[in-house]
Amino acid sequence: MVSTINTLSLFLSLLLLFSLSTAKTPPRPRAFLLPVTKDAATKQYVTVIGQRTPLVPVKLTVDLGQRFLWVDCENGYVSSSYKPVPCGSIPCKRSLSGACVESCLDPPSPGCNNNTCSHIPYNPFIRTSTGGELAEDIVSLQSTDGSNPGNFISKPGVVFDCAPKSLLEGLAKGVKGIIGLGNGFVGFPTQMSNAFRVPRKFAVCLSSSTTSRGVIFFGDSPYVFLPGMDVSKQLIYTPLLKNPVSTSGAYFDGEPSTDYFIGVTSIKINGNVVPINTTLLTITKDGKGGTKISTVEPYMKLESSIYNALTKAFVKSLARVPRVKPVAPFKVCYNRTSLGSTRVGPGVPPIELVLGSNKDAKSWTIWGANSMVAVNNDVLCLGFVDGGIEFEPTTSIVIGAHQIEDNLLQFDIANKKFGFTSSLLFGQTTCANFNFTSKA
Repeated sequence: MVSTINTLSLFLSLLLLFSLSTAKTPPRPRAFLLPVTKDAATKQYVTVIGQRTPLVPVKLTVDLGQRFLWVDCENGYVSSSYKPVPCGSIPCKRSLSGACVESCLDPPSPGCNNNTCSHIPYNPFIRTSTGGELAEDIVSLQSTDGSNPGNFISKPGVVFDCAPKSLLEGLAKGVKGIIGLGNGFVGFPTQMSNAFRVPRKFAVCLSSSTTSRGVIFFGDSPYVFLPGMDVSKQLIYTPLLKNPVSTSGAYFDGEPSTDYFIGVTSIKINGNVVPINTTLLTITKDGKGGTKISTVEPYMKLESSIYNALTKAFVKSLARVPRVKPVAPFKVCYNRTSLGSTRVGPGVPPIELVLGSNKDAKSWTIWGANSMVAVNNDVLCLGFVDGGIEFEPTTSIVIGAHQIEDNLLQFDIANKKFGFTSSLLFGQTTCANFNFTSKA
């Protein structure tokens, strides 16, 4: 009898200890987030991450296709957890680096150490690159349940590249580097997936406002926007494509592109197919052609023959509406009052990007809010620009930042899928409607 009581007492004690231990261990976050703001002066999209020991807020410009995170190490980078990446190490090999600094002439410091892996940080706004030391340090991100922000969690060993202060030219005020969300082993999304053990996917929702924040999610959905709408349920999926040749302004031989390509097969305006040379929509063996998405290009850029065909069809669809004098860099402009307005922007014909073919074809529809640009209080212009003659531009279609504002885009790297919602304005919400206030 005494033995039974002791056994029962021991069992209850163990059960209590287990309950206490599980109560003290919060569930592992399924996602993390970054707020994103549109800079009024440069139209760049900027965010802030925590980095280093002690943690410092680092303001960065968002580049969807760039291969990795790079920051200015020349001007006051101080961190006790900074570690240069050695030549020949696994992180160095995964970065596809083609260079090694065997001896740095200056005293050892962040950005200058012997026998370190070197890479090429690139500034797309001034089209300039330099050599930079690859390194690792702590990064801190805020967790989320998809509806509200949660705790900040820090992880060591996140790879980034050191750049000189001169590479900051052309970036928004206060920015200290670029956060590269590119599709590669050292791209920020893949590193966040590995560091925080979340799915290898991320979602981007850019606000069209310069006073309200959009959001980037790393990890799993839901993506809930006020008034309580999970917009992940609206996602339509199409394959993510890989370009075998780098489309960066600076790269090592043999590097594939880290940009995100999708399979546009035709373009429609008001439901009518625009007559274009569809061979330009295929990615060639030498990396030309195809369609990619960019947060660096402010407006959709089209190869000249595609641009001419699209603008001709657009003008024809609005034949009864008089045009006004164009405002550079745009060529097709109208008086605002002559177009009217709808829930999804100016009253103009929808432009469809047809993705895939036959029964699997999907349409990403660009409505007036994303096709037209207000150049002043009175004039609206078609927000597409001429990218150059056939095969002069590397990529035939670059979907610019203006076209993706207030659209939720999901990049499922692990499953090679791209999800899109088209305009959230149809659902009476926007990318500025994520609730950054923590739950009470």
